[in-house]
Formats: sequence, structure tokens, C-alpha cells
Amino acid sequence: MAKHDPDLDLLFTALGDPTRRAILSWLARGPASVSELAAPHDMALPSFLGHLKKLEDAGLIETAKSGRVRTCSLLPDAMRPARNWLDVQKAVWEKRLEQLDDYVMQLMKEREHGPGPED
Repeated sequence: MAKHDPDLDLLFTALGDPTRRAILSWLARGPASVSELAAPHDMALPSFLGHLKKLEDAGLIETAKSGRVRTCSLLPDAMRPARNWLDVQKAVWEKRLEQLDDYVMQLMKEREHGPGPED
């Protein structure tokens, strides 16, 4: 089993909240200011900034300040660690399902024709 990866934990924790996923969807269209991002959400600004901090800590977004305006944007390949982990999990489960299928097919064959010569 793979070792515990705290960076992956941060990433999945960030993705686990609907407000943060909505922010990422918005930023997929391009950079936006904090005030633009916060407008559709019914919460106090400090709470909203907490969501941005979690996204930034997870390496999903970056922020830049120009004068009084803070702009957020997605980081390229930010989802790669999650995608890689999911690909590994998919391969593991596909292999397990193939093994189960082979086992079930062998049981069905034995039920039809009796045990094979190796038994």
C-alpha cells in the first residue's frame, strides 16, 4: 500500500467542499479577483478567505496582489497528484475484478464439468 501523502490529503480536503469546487469551476474560465469569486457566496469575507487559503495550501490556486486587488488563478497541473492516485486505484480495482471474474468463471466451469485434472 502507498505511504500516507499529506499533500494528497490537502488536495482531497480542498476538493471535498462544494464552495471550493465552485471557486475552482469559476477559475477554470480564467483568473478572477477575490471580490468576484466571493460575490455569489453568502458568507463573511474572512470565511471565504479561509476557503481560498485551503485551495492555495493544496497547490490548486495562486494569488497575486496588484494594488488593492487580489487576483486568483488556477495552477497548471494542480490536479495531477489526484489524477495519478486515482489511476493507480483504478488499476488495482480492475485487476481485482479480473481476478474475481476468472474465479467465478472457473467455478462455473467446475459446476458444469466437474473438477479439473489438477484437483
